[in-house]
Amino acid sequence: MSGVNKVIVLGRLGADPEVKTVAQNQTVTRLSVATSENWTGKDGQKQERTEWHRVVVWGKLAELCGKYLAKGRQVYVEGRLQTRSWEDPQGQKKYTTEIVANSVQFLGGQTDSREAQAGSNSNSNENFGPEPSFNSDEEIPF
Repeated sequence: MSGVNKVIVLGRLGADPEVKTVAQNQTVTRLSVATSENWTGKDGQKQERTEWHRVVVWGKLAELCGKYLAKGRQVYVEGRLQTRSWEDPQGQKKYTTEIVANSVQFLGGQTDSREAQAGSNSNSNENFGPEPSFNSDEEIPF
């Protein structure tokens, strides 16, 4: 049996990229991308929902993302969904689903990114809604 596992996300970074080097000098970068959906509710009020996407980028593309992307920058990501599991220090099984990117297009210019950063409080994601907090003790280092 075969299938299709393809994800396309167009959104803005809610934080600066997290770049790490892992085994065999392989570079990996994690991005937190926000997308928003707008609609008018039954009561006539405008509604908005922000969805946060975890994106993992590997290799040369990961290096480029770390070098040229910053909080607020718009990106177009293509990739596939992947779910991983691990045990936390208390022995509980944990899961996370993320997008493993095979293509990342940087949209807007570097100045757009800097303006977005300058226009928002560094401790706030008010343009995107609240970013979920992640406990690093519960995550597998990538």
